[in-house]
Amino acid sequence: MPERTSYDVVIVGGGHNGLVAAGYLARAGRSVLVLERLDRTGGAAVSARAFAGTDARLSRYSYLVSLLPPKIVRDLGLRFAVRKRTVSSYTPAVRAGRPTGLLVGGGRARTRESFARLTGSDREYDAWRDFYATTRRLAERVFPTLTEPLPTRAALRARIGDDATWHALFERPLGELIERTFQDDLVRGVVLTDGLIGTFTTAHDPELRQNRCFLYHVIGGGTGDWDVPLGGMGALTDALAGAARRAGAELVTGCPVTALATDGRSAEVTTGDGRTIAARRVLVNAAPRELARLLGEPEPPAADGSQLKVNMLLTRLPRLRDRHTDPREAFSGTFHIAEGYGQLEAAYQEAAAGRLPAAPPSEIYCHSLTDPAILGADLVRRGYHTLTLFGLHTPARLFAADHDATRDRLLAATLAQLDAHLAEPLADCLALDADGRPCVEARTPLDLDRELRLPGGNIFHRELAFPYAPDEDALTTPAARWGVATAHPAVLLCGAGALRGGGVSGIPGHNAAMAVLEEAAG
Repeated sequence: MPERTSYDVVIVGGGHNGLVAAGYLARAGRSVLVLERLDRTGGAAVSARAFAGTDARLSRYSYLVSLLPPKIVRDLGLRFAVRKRTVSSYTPAVRAGRPTGLLVGGGRARTRESFARLTGSDREYDAWRDFYATTRRLAERVFPTLTEPLPTRAALRARIGDDATWHALFERPLGELIERTFQDDLVRGVVLTDGLIGTFTTAHDPELRQNRCFLYHVIGGGTGDWDVPLGGMGALTDALAGAARRAGAELVTGCPVTALATDGRSAEVTTGDGRTIAARRVLVNAAPRELARLLGEPEPPAADGSQLKVNMLLTRLPRLRDRHTDPREAFSGTFHIAEGYGQLEAAYQEAAAGRLPAAPPSEIYCHSLTDPAILGADLVRRGYHTLTLFGLHTPARLFAADHDATRDRLLAATLAQLDAHLAEPLADCLALDADGRPCVEARTPLDLDRELRLPGGNIFHRELAFPYAPDEDALTTPAARWGVATAHPAVLLCGAGALRGGGVSGIPGHNAAMAVLEEAAG
Protein backbone atom coordinates (compact mmCIF):
# COMPACT_ATOMS: atom_id res chain seq x y z
CA MET A 1 0.00 0.00 0.00
CA PRO A 2 1.15 3.61 -0.55
CA GLU A 3 3.15 5.06 2.33
CA ARG A 4 1.53 8.50 2.18
CA THR A 5 -1.73 10.19 1.25
CA SER A 6 -0.20 13.02 -0.78
CA TYR A 7 2.59 13.22 -3.40
CA ASP A 8 3.95 15.71 -5.87
CA VAL A 9 3.15 13.28 -8.69
CA VAL A 10 1.02 10.14 -8.87
CA ILE A 11 1.52 7.99 -11.98
CA VAL A 12 -1.33 5.68 -12.93
CA GLY A 13 0.15 2.60 -14.62
CA GLY A 14 3.53 0.96 -14.21
CA GLY A 15 4.34 0.27 -17.85
CA HIS A 16 7.63 1.38 -19.32
CA ASN A 17 6.51 4.97 -19.98
CA GLY A 18 5.25 5.43 -16.44
CA LEU A 19 8.52 4.08 -15.09
CA VAL A 20 10.51 6.47 -17.29
CA ALA A 21 8.49 9.42 -15.97
CA ALA A 22 8.94 8.20 -12.40
CA GLY A 23 12.70 7.93 -12.85
CA TYR A 24 13.09 11.44 -14.21
CA LEU A 25 10.80 13.07 -11.66
CA ALA A 26 12.24 11.25 -8.65
CA ARG A 27 15.77 12.13 -9.75
CA ALA A 28 14.63 15.77 -9.85
CA GLY A 29 13.58 15.53 -6.20
CA ARG A 30 9.84 15.11 -6.59
CA SER A 31 7.86 12.72 -4.42
CA VAL A 32 6.50 10.13 -6.85
CA LEU A 33 4.04 7.26 -6.48
CA VAL A 34 3.44 4.71 -9.25
CA LEU A 35 0.23 2.67 -8.94
CA GLU A 36 -0.01 -0.50 -11.03
CA ARG A 37 -3.15 -2.62 -11.35
CA LEU A 38 -1.28 -5.87 -12.08
CA ASP A 39 1.00 -7.72 -9.71
CA ARG A 40 4.09 -6.61 -11.63
CA THR A 41 5.38 -3.56 -13.42
CA GLY A 42 6.22 -3.51 -17.10
CA GLY A 43 2.87 -3.36 -18.89
CA ALA A 44 3.26 -4.85 -22.38
CA ALA A 45 7.07 -4.85 -22.17
CA VAL A 46 7.62 -7.93 -20.00
CA SER A 47 9.32 -11.30 -20.11
CA ALA A 48 7.53 -14.44 -18.95
CA ARG A 49 7.94 -18.20 -18.71
CA ALA A 50 4.96 -18.84 -20.92
CA PHE A 51 5.13 -22.64 -21.05
CA ALA A 52 4.91 -24.86 -17.99
CA GLY A 53 8.14 -26.59 -17.03
CA THR A 54 10.28 -24.87 -19.69
CA ASP A 55 13.20 -22.60 -18.91
CA ALA A 56 12.45 -20.00 -21.58
CA ARG A 57 11.75 -16.32 -20.84
CA LEU A 58 9.85 -14.92 -23.80
CA SER A 59 9.06 -11.27 -24.51
CA ARG A 60 5.37 -11.99 -24.20
CA TYR A 61 3.89 -8.93 -25.91
CA SER A 62 6.33 -6.27 -27.20
CA TYR A 63 9.50 -7.87 -28.49
CA LEU A 64 11.86 -5.49 -30.36
CA VAL A 65 13.28 -2.04 -29.60
CA SER A 66 13.56 0.81 -32.10
CA LEU A 67 12.21 4.01 -30.64
CA LEU A 68 13.92 4.02 -27.21
CA PRO A 69 16.31 7.01 -27.30
CA PRO A 70 19.82 6.32 -25.97
CA LYS A 71 19.36 9.61 -24.10
CA ILE A 72 16.83 7.97 -21.77
CA VAL A 73 19.14 5.02 -21.12
CA ARG A 74 21.98 7.42 -20.27
CA ASP A 75 19.92 9.90 -18.24
CA LEU A 76 18.43 7.20 -16.01
CA GLY A 77 21.63 5.15 -15.75
CA LEU A 78 19.92 2.02 -17.00
CA ARG A 79 21.73 -1.30 -16.97
CA PHE A 80 20.21 -2.32 -20.26
CA ALA A 81 21.56 -3.03 -23.73
CA VAL A 82 20.35 -4.03 -27.18
CA ARG A 83 22.06 -6.04 -29.92
CA LYS A 84 21.76 -5.43 -33.64
CA ARG A 85 20.54 -8.17 -35.96
CA THR A 86 22.89 -9.24 -38.76
CA VAL A 87 19.92 -9.94 -41.06
CA SER A 88 17.16 -7.37 -41.48
CA SER A 89 14.58 -9.59 -43.16
CA TYR A 90 13.89 -12.69 -45.20
CA THR A 91 10.82 -13.18 -47.38
CA PRO A 92 10.19 -16.60 -48.97
CA ALA A 93 8.62 -16.78 -52.41
CA VAL A 94 7.93 -19.13 -55.29
CA ARG A 95 9.08 -17.97 -58.72
CA ALA A 96 8.68 -20.05 -61.90
CA GLY A 97 7.60 -22.93 -59.70
CA ARG A 98 10.81 -22.87 -57.66
CA PRO A 99 11.15 -21.90 -54.00
CA THR A 100 13.33 -18.83 -53.51
CA GLY A 101 13.34 -15.76 -51.28
CA LEU A 102 14.64 -12.28 -50.60
CA LEU A 103 17.32 -11.94 -47.93
CA VAL A 104 18.12 -8.40 -46.79
CA GLY A 105 21.30 -8.33 -44.73
CA GLY A 106 24.61 -10.14 -44.43
CA GLY A 107 26.43 -7.37 -46.31
CA ARG A 108 25.80 -5.30 -49.42
CA ALA A 109 27.03 -7.90 -51.90
CA ARG A 110 24.88 -10.63 -50.35
CA THR A 111 21.77 -8.46 -50.42
CA ARG A 112 22.35 -7.33 -54.01
CA GLU A 113 22.76 -10.94 -55.11
CA SER A 114 19.53 -11.93 -53.37
CA PHE A 115 17.58 -9.12 -55.09
CA ALA A 116 19.03 -10.10 -58.46
CA ARG A 117 18.18 -13.78 -57.98
CA LEU A 118 14.59 -12.90 -57.07
CA THR A 119 13.89 -10.14 -59.60
CA GLY A 120 16.36 -10.83 -62.43
CA SER A 121 18.24 -7.52 -62.29
CA ASP A 122 19.80 -4.91 -60.02
CA ARG A 123 16.99 -2.41 -60.51
CA GLU A 124 14.99 -3.21 -57.37
CA TYR A 125 18.12 -3.36 -55.22
CA ASP A 126 19.25 0.07 -56.40
CA ALA A 127 15.77 1.45 -55.77
CA TRP A 128 15.78 -0.16 -52.32
CA ARG A 129 19.11 1.45 -51.40
CA ASP A 130 17.98 4.88 -52.58
CA PHE A 131 14.62 4.57 -50.81
CA TYR A 132 16.10 3.63 -47.44
CA ALA A 133 18.87 6.20 -47.75
CA THR A 134 16.04 8.74 -47.93
CA THR A 135 14.23 7.33 -44.90
CA ARG A 136 17.50 7.29 -42.97
CA ARG A 137 18.06 10.99 -43.68
CA LEU A 138 14.48 11.56 -42.54
CA ALA A 139 15.15 9.59 -39.35
CA GLU A 140 18.28 11.61 -38.58
CA ARG A 141 16.23 14.80 -38.68
CA VAL A 142 12.99 13.68 -37.05
CA PHE A 143 14.05 11.30 -34.29
CA PRO A 144 15.86 13.91 -32.14
CA THR A 145 12.70 16.05 -32.11
CA LEU A 146 10.77 13.35 -30.23
CA THR A 147 12.47 14.28 -26.93
CA GLU A 148 12.26 18.03 -27.57
CA PRO A 149 9.26 20.35 -27.22
CA LEU A 150 6.69 19.56 -29.90
CA PRO A 151 7.52 21.25 -33.23
CA THR A 152 4.83 22.80 -35.35
CA ARG A 153 4.08 21.31 -38.73
CA ALA A 154 5.96 24.10 -40.48
CA ALA A 155 8.94 23.76 -38.15
CA LEU A 156 9.22 20.01 -38.71
CA ARG A 157 8.93 20.46 -42.46
CA ALA A 158 11.73 23.02 -42.38
CA ARG A 159 13.86 20.71 -40.25
CA ILE A 160 13.43 17.86 -42.73
CA GLY A 161 14.40 20.25 -45.49
CA ASP A 162 13.29 18.06 -48.38
CA ASP A 163 9.96 19.04 -49.92
CA ALA A 164 9.75 15.91 -52.10
CA THR A 165 10.14 13.61 -49.08
CA TRP A 166 7.69 15.69 -47.06
CA HIS A 167 5.09 15.55 -49.83
CA ALA A 168 5.51 11.80 -50.38
CA LEU A 169 5.38 10.74 -46.71
CA PHE A 170 3.34 13.45 -44.96
CA GLU A 171 0.79 14.48 -47.60
CA ARG A 172 0.17 11.63 -50.06
CA PRO A 173 -0.75 7.95 -49.46
CA LEU A 174 2.31 5.74 -48.97
CA GLY A 175 1.16 3.40 -51.73
CA GLU A 176 1.84 6.06 -54.34
CA LEU A 177 5.50 6.30 -53.33
CA ILE A 178 5.92 2.52 -53.12
CA GLU A 179 4.38 1.92 -56.54
CA ARG A 180 6.42 4.72 -58.09
CA THR A 181 9.67 3.39 -56.61
CA PHE A 182 9.41 -0.41 -56.89
CA GLN A 183 8.12 -2.79 -59.56
CA ASP A 184 8.28 -6.19 -57.87
CA ASP A 185 5.18 -7.16 -55.92
CA LEU A 186 7.13 -8.92 -53.18
CA VAL A 187 9.54 -6.01 -52.69
CA ARG A 188 6.61 -3.59 -52.56
CA GLY A 189 4.96 -5.72 -49.88
CA VAL A 190 8.05 -5.87 -47.69
CA VAL A 191 8.26 -2.07 -47.75
CA LEU A 192 4.56 -1.62 -47.02
CA THR A 193 4.55 -3.83 -43.93
CA ASP A 194 6.12 -1.07 -41.80
CA GLY A 195 2.97 0.94 -42.47
CA LEU A 196 0.66 -1.84 -41.28
CA ILE A 197 2.11 -3.12 -38.00
CA GLY A 198 -0.82 -2.99 -35.58
CA THR A 199 -2.66 -0.65 -37.98
CA PHE A 200 -5.67 -1.83 -39.95
CA THR A 201 -5.42 0.09 -43.19
CA THR A 202 -4.40 -0.07 -46.81
CA ALA A 203 -1.60 1.41 -48.92
CA HIS A 204 -3.90 4.07 -50.38
CA ASP A 205 -5.84 5.11 -47.26
CA PRO A 206 -6.54 8.85 -47.77
CA GLU A 207 -6.45 9.36 -43.99
CA LEU A 208 -2.72 8.43 -44.13
CA ARG A 209 -2.88 5.96 -41.23
CA GLN A 210 -0.32 3.85 -43.09
CA ASN A 211 2.02 6.84 -43.47
CA ARG A 212 1.99 7.60 -39.75
CA CYS A 213 2.65 3.98 -38.85
CA PHE A 214 5.43 3.78 -41.46
CA LEU A 215 7.08 6.93 -40.14
CA TYR A 216 7.33 5.60 -36.59
CA HIS A 217 8.80 2.36 -37.86
CA VAL A 218 11.57 3.93 -39.96
CA ILE A 219 12.79 6.78 -37.73
CA GLY A 220 13.73 4.84 -34.58
CA GLY A 221 17.16 5.63 -33.16
CA GLY A 222 17.80 7.95 -36.08
CA THR A 223 18.48 4.86 -38.21
CA GLY A 224 15.25 2.85 -38.38
CA ASP A 225 17.00 -0.21 -36.98
CA TRP A 226 14.99 -2.65 -34.88
CA ASP A 227 17.21 -4.12 -32.18
CA VAL A 228 17.01 -7.07 -29.81
CA PRO A 229 16.67 -6.32 -26.07
CA LEU A 230 19.29 -8.41 -24.30
CA GLY A 231 17.53 -10.44 -21.65
CA GLY A 232 14.15 -9.82 -23.30
CA MET A 233 11.74 -6.93 -22.86
CA GLY A 234 11.52 -7.61 -19.15
CA ALA A 235 15.16 -6.63 -18.83
CA LEU A 236 14.24 -3.09 -19.90
CA THR A 237 11.30 -2.63 -17.57
CA ASP A 238 13.13 -4.29 -14.67
CA ALA A 239 15.97 -1.81 -15.23
CA LEU A 240 13.50 1.09 -15.35
CA ALA A 241 11.76 -0.02 -12.16
CA GLY A 242 15.13 -0.36 -10.43
CA ALA A 243 16.22 3.10 -11.56
CA ALA A 244 12.96 4.66 -10.37
CA ARG A 245 13.23 3.02 -6.95
CA ARG A 246 16.88 4.03 -6.54
CA ALA A 247 15.89 7.61 -7.29
CA GLY A 248 13.28 7.47 -4.53
CA ALA A 249 10.03 6.71 -6.38
CA GLU A 250 7.50 4.48 -4.65
CA LEU A 251 6.14 1.65 -6.81
CA VAL A 252 3.01 -0.18 -5.64
CA THR A 253 1.68 -3.16 -7.61
CA GLY A 254 -1.65 -4.93 -7.26
CA CYS A 255 -3.26 -1.55 -6.65
CA PRO A 256 -5.80 -0.55 -9.32
CA VAL A 257 -6.97 3.04 -9.62
CA THR A 258 -10.75 3.24 -9.93
CA ALA A 259 -11.38 6.98 -10.18
CA LEU A 260 -9.62 10.27 -10.86
CA ALA A 261 -10.86 13.74 -9.89
CA THR A 262 -9.38 17.17 -10.47
CA ASP A 263 -10.27 20.81 -9.83
CA GLY A 264 -7.76 22.04 -12.40
CA ARG A 265 -5.10 22.96 -9.83
CA SER A 266 -4.43 19.51 -8.37
CA ALA A 267 -5.89 16.03 -8.57
CA GLU A 268 -6.62 12.93 -6.55
CA VAL A 269 -6.96 9.25 -7.34
CA THR A 270 -9.06 6.61 -5.66
CA THR A 271 -7.69 3.07 -5.40
CA GLY A 272 -9.54 -0.20 -5.48
CA ASP A 273 -9.59 -0.46 -1.69
CA GLY A 274 -11.17 2.98 -1.32
CA ARG A 275 -8.07 5.02 -0.47
CA THR A 276 -7.83 8.57 -1.78
CA ILE A 277 -4.38 9.91 -2.68
CA ALA A 278 -3.77 13.56 -3.55
CA ALA A 279 -1.19 14.91 -5.98
CA ARG A 280 -0.14 18.19 -7.54
CA ARG A 281 -0.09 16.35 -10.86
CA VAL A 282 -1.39 12.97 -12.03
CA LEU A 283 0.27 11.32 -15.03
CA VAL A 284 -1.81 8.64 -16.74
CA ASN A 285 0.19 5.84 -18.34
CA ALA A 286 -2.89 4.28 -19.89
CA ALA A 287 -4.97 4.71 -23.01
CA PRO A 288 -7.22 7.77 -23.43
CA ARG A 289 -10.16 5.37 -23.12
CA GLU A 290 -9.02 4.42 -19.62
CA LEU A 291 -8.49 8.06 -18.67
CA ALA A 292 -12.06 8.84 -19.73
CA ARG A 293 -13.35 5.96 -17.63
CA LEU A 294 -11.44 7.16 -14.57
CA LEU A 295 -12.82 10.68 -14.99
CA GLY A 296 -16.35 9.46 -15.68
CA GLU A 297 -16.31 11.13 -19.10
CA PRO A 298 -17.53 9.81 -22.47
CA GLU A 299 -15.05 7.46 -24.08
CA PRO A 300 -13.23 8.58 -27.23
CA PRO A 301 -14.06 6.92 -30.57
CA ALA A 302 -12.84 3.34 -30.81
CA ALA A 303 -9.58 2.66 -32.67
CA ASP A 304 -9.31 -1.11 -32.50
CA GLY A 305 -6.07 -3.01 -32.78
CA SER A 306 -5.43 -5.44 -35.60
CA GLN A 307 -2.89 -8.11 -34.79
CA LEU A 308 -2.34 -11.67 -33.68
CA LYS A 309 0.62 -12.23 -31.33
CA VAL A 310 1.96 -15.79 -31.12
CA ASN A 311 4.82 -17.10 -28.97
CA MET A 312 6.40 -20.50 -29.63
CA LEU A 313 9.22 -22.67 -28.35
CA LEU A 314 10.87 -25.08 -30.82
CA THR A 315 13.19 -28.04 -30.38
CA ARG A 316 14.94 -26.91 -33.59
CA LEU A 317 14.49 -24.40 -36.38
CA PRO A 318 12.58 -25.87 -39.34
CA ARG A 319 14.30 -26.41 -42.68
CA LEU A 320 13.29 -24.15 -45.59
CA ARG A 321 12.21 -25.11 -49.08
CA ASP A 322 14.53 -22.34 -50.31
CA ARG A 323 17.84 -24.20 -50.23
CA HIS A 324 19.84 -21.03 -50.85
CA THR A 325 19.07 -19.75 -47.34
CA ASP A 326 20.10 -21.12 -43.95
CA PRO A 327 17.19 -21.10 -41.46
CA ARG A 328 19.50 -19.49 -38.90
CA GLU A 329 19.81 -16.50 -41.22
CA ALA A 330 16.20 -16.45 -42.34
CA PHE A 331 14.77 -16.43 -38.82
CA SER A 332 17.36 -14.08 -37.30
CA GLY A 333 15.68 -11.15 -39.06
CA THR A 334 12.03 -10.43 -39.77
CA PHE A 335 10.62 -13.44 -41.64
CA HIS A 336 7.76 -12.15 -43.82
CA ILE A 337 4.88 -14.52 -44.59
CA ALA A 338 2.10 -13.81 -47.14
CA GLU A 339 3.20 -10.18 -47.29
CA GLY A 340 3.40 -9.54 -50.99
CA TYR A 341 1.81 -6.23 -51.97
CA GLY A 342 -1.20 -7.90 -53.57
CA GLN A 343 -1.54 -10.37 -50.70
CA LEU A 344 -1.63 -7.54 -48.15
CA GLU A 345 -4.38 -5.76 -50.07
CA ALA A 346 -6.40 -8.96 -50.45
CA ALA A 347 -6.11 -9.72 -46.73
CA TYR A 348 -7.22 -6.18 -45.87
CA GLN A 349 -10.26 -6.37 -48.14
CA GLU A 350 -11.33 -9.73 -46.70
CA ALA A 351 -10.98 -8.51 -43.11
CA ALA A 352 -12.78 -5.24 -43.92
CA ALA A 353 -15.66 -7.37 -45.21
CA GLY A 354 -15.78 -9.22 -41.88
CA ARG A 355 -13.92 -12.39 -42.87
CA LEU A 356 -10.64 -13.84 -41.66
CA PRO A 357 -8.02 -13.48 -44.42
CA ALA A 358 -7.62 -16.67 -46.40
CA ALA A 359 -3.84 -16.11 -46.41
CA PRO A 360 -3.15 -14.24 -43.16
CA PRO A 361 0.01 -12.09 -43.40
CA SER A 362 2.50 -12.26 -40.55
CA GLU A 363 6.05 -11.54 -39.45
CA ILE A 364 8.20 -13.98 -37.50
CA TYR A 365 11.39 -13.53 -35.52
CA CYS A 366 13.69 -15.79 -33.51
CA HIS A 367 14.93 -13.89 -30.45
CA SER A 368 17.13 -16.73 -29.22
CA LEU A 369 19.36 -16.61 -32.31
CA THR A 370 20.54 -13.15 -31.30
CA ASP A 371 20.21 -13.53 -27.54
CA PRO A 372 20.38 -17.18 -26.41
CA ALA A 373 20.49 -16.08 -22.77
CA ILE A 374 16.67 -15.97 -22.69
CA LEU A 375 16.85 -19.79 -22.70
CA GLY A 376 18.22 -21.99 -19.97
CA ALA A 377 21.64 -23.53 -20.62
CA ASP A 378 20.18 -26.99 -21.17
CA LEU A 379 17.75 -25.75 -23.83
CA VAL A 380 20.57 -23.92 -25.60
CA ARG A 381 22.71 -27.07 -25.54
CA ARG A 382 19.83 -29.09 -27.05
CA GLY A 383 19.30 -26.59 -29.88
CA TYR A 384 15.96 -25.13 -28.75
CA HIS A 385 14.77 -21.76 -30.09
CA THR A 386 11.94 -19.30 -29.62
CA LEU A 387 9.72 -17.92 -32.37
CA THR A 388 7.63 -14.77 -32.12
CA LEU A 389 4.90 -14.21 -34.70
CA PHE A 390 3.03 -10.94 -35.28
CA GLY A 391 -0.01 -11.26 -37.53
CA LEU A 392 -1.54 -8.39 -39.53
CA HIS A 393 -5.03 -7.46 -40.70
CA THR A 394 -6.96 -9.16 -37.88
CA PRO A 395 -9.13 -6.37 -36.41
CA ALA A 396 -10.75 -6.91 -33.04
CA ARG A 397 -14.26 -7.06 -34.46
CA LEU A 398 -13.49 -10.33 -36.25
CA PHE A 399 -13.30 -12.07 -32.85
CA ALA A 400 -16.44 -10.62 -31.28
CA ALA A 401 -18.89 -13.45 -32.09
CA ASP A 402 -16.88 -16.58 -31.19
CA HIS A 403 -13.51 -15.53 -29.86
CA ASP A 404 -11.78 -18.82 -29.11
CA ALA A 405 -12.91 -20.64 -32.24
CA THR A 406 -11.95 -17.65 -34.42
CA ARG A 407 -8.55 -17.42 -32.76
CA ASP A 408 -7.91 -21.12 -33.33
CA ARG A 409 -8.92 -20.91 -37.01
CA LEU A 410 -6.73 -17.86 -37.54
CA LEU A 411 -3.74 -19.49 -35.84
CA ALA A 412 -4.09 -22.62 -37.96
CA ALA A 413 -4.38 -20.58 -41.18
CA THR A 414 -1.41 -18.41 -40.23
CA LEU A 415 0.87 -21.37 -39.47
CA ALA A 416 -0.27 -23.04 -42.69
CA GLN A 417 1.08 -20.05 -44.61
CA LEU A 418 4.44 -20.58 -42.93
CA ASP A 419 4.35 -24.33 -43.56
CA ALA A 420 3.98 -23.66 -47.29
CA HIS A 421 7.59 -22.39 -47.28
CA LEU A 422 9.07 -25.06 -45.00
CA ALA A 423 10.60 -28.39 -45.92
CA GLU A 424 9.01 -29.94 -42.80
CA PRO A 425 5.87 -29.11 -40.81
CA LEU A 426 6.36 -26.59 -38.04
CA ALA A 427 4.38 -28.89 -35.75
CA ASP A 428 7.25 -31.41 -35.94
CA CYS A 429 9.57 -28.79 -34.44
CA LEU A 430 7.38 -27.55 -31.58
CA ALA A 431 8.54 -28.32 -28.05
CA LEU A 432 6.11 -29.77 -25.51
CA ASP A 433 5.49 -28.28 -22.10
CA ALA A 434 5.48 -30.18 -18.82
CA ASP A 435 1.90 -31.30 -19.49
CA GLY A 436 2.67 -32.59 -22.97
CA ARG A 437 1.06 -29.69 -24.82
CA PRO A 438 2.68 -27.95 -27.79
CA CYS A 439 4.47 -24.75 -26.75
CA VAL A 440 2.27 -22.26 -28.62
CA GLU A 441 0.30 -19.35 -27.17
CA ALA A 442 -1.74 -16.88 -29.22
CA ARG A 443 -3.12 -13.49 -28.20
CA THR A 444 -5.82 -11.64 -30.16
CA PRO A 445 -6.70 -7.94 -29.88
CA LEU A 446 -9.47 -8.85 -27.43
CA ASP A 447 -7.00 -10.80 -25.30
CA LEU A 448 -4.76 -7.71 -25.16
CA ASP A 449 -7.73 -5.58 -24.17
CA ARG A 450 -8.61 -7.95 -21.34
CA GLU A 451 -5.07 -8.52 -20.11
CA LEU A 452 -3.49 -5.09 -20.63
CA ARG A 453 -6.48 -2.77 -21.17
CA LEU A 454 -5.29 -1.82 -24.61
CA PRO A 455 -8.50 -0.50 -26.23
CA GLY A 456 -9.62 -3.10 -28.73
CA GLY A 457 -6.08 -4.46 -28.47
CA ASN A 458 -4.64 -1.29 -30.01
CA ILE A 459 -0.90 -1.39 -29.30
CA PHE A 460 -0.73 2.38 -29.87
CA HIS A 461 -3.65 3.14 -27.46
CA ARG A 462 -5.34 5.16 -30.23
CA GLU A 463 -4.63 6.14 -33.84
CA LEU A 464 -1.07 7.38 -34.30
CA ALA A 465 -0.53 11.06 -35.05
CA PHE A 466 2.21 12.78 -37.00
CA PRO A 467 4.88 14.09 -34.56
CA TYR A 468 4.02 17.76 -34.84
CA ALA A 469 1.43 20.28 -33.71
CA PRO A 470 -0.83 22.06 -36.20
CA ASP A 471 0.59 25.47 -37.03
CA GLU A 472 -2.45 27.20 -35.55
CA ASP A 473 -2.08 25.56 -32.10
CA ALA A 474 -1.02 28.05 -29.43
CA LEU A 475 1.02 25.60 -27.28
CA THR A 476 0.73 27.95 -24.33
CA THR A 477 1.33 25.43 -21.52
CA PRO A 478 4.24 23.10 -20.83
CA ALA A 479 1.93 20.08 -21.26
CA ALA A 480 0.84 21.32 -24.69
CA ARG A 481 4.40 22.16 -25.70
CA TRP A 482 5.50 18.62 -24.84
CA GLY A 483 2.47 16.91 -26.43
CA VAL A 484 1.10 15.37 -23.21
CA ALA A 485 -1.83 17.66 -22.40
CA THR A 486 -5.37 16.55 -21.59
CA ALA A 487 -8.47 18.69 -21.08
CA HIS A 488 -7.48 18.97 -17.41
CA PRO A 489 -4.38 21.04 -16.48
CA ALA A 490 -3.45 18.85 -13.50
CA VAL A 491 -3.71 15.60 -15.50
CA LEU A 492 -1.17 14.64 -18.18
CA LEU A 493 -0.89 11.65 -20.50
CA CYS A 494 2.41 9.80 -20.26
CA GLY A 495 1.55 6.66 -22.23
CA ALA A 496 1.42 5.67 -25.88
CA GLY A 497 -1.76 7.71 -26.37
CA ALA A 498 0.19 10.95 -26.00
CA LEU A 499 1.44 12.72 -29.09
CA ARG A 500 4.65 11.01 -30.22
CA GLY A 501 3.56 7.86 -28.40
CA GLY A 502 3.48 4.28 -29.60
CA GLY A 503 6.08 1.54 -29.53
CA VAL A 504 8.56 0.79 -26.78
CA SER A 505 10.10 4.24 -26.57
CA GLY A 506 9.82 5.85 -23.15
CA ILE A 507 9.31 9.10 -25.08
CA PRO A 508 5.85 9.99 -23.66
CA GLY A 509 7.16 9.28 -20.16
CA HIS A 510 10.17 11.52 -20.74
CA ASN A 511 8.02 14.28 -22.23
CA ALA A 512 5.45 14.22 -19.43
CA ALA A 513 8.24 14.50 -16.87
CA MET A 514 9.76 17.42 -18.78
CA ALA A 515 6.37 19.17 -18.83
CA VAL A 516 5.99 18.79 -15.06
CA LEU A 517 9.50 20.09 -14.41
CA GLU A 518 9.11 23.00 -16.86
CA GLU A 519 5.85 24.00 -15.23
CA ALA A 520 7.47 24.05 -11.80
CA ALA A 521 10.44 26.04 -13.07
CA GLY A 522 8.16 28.62 -14.68
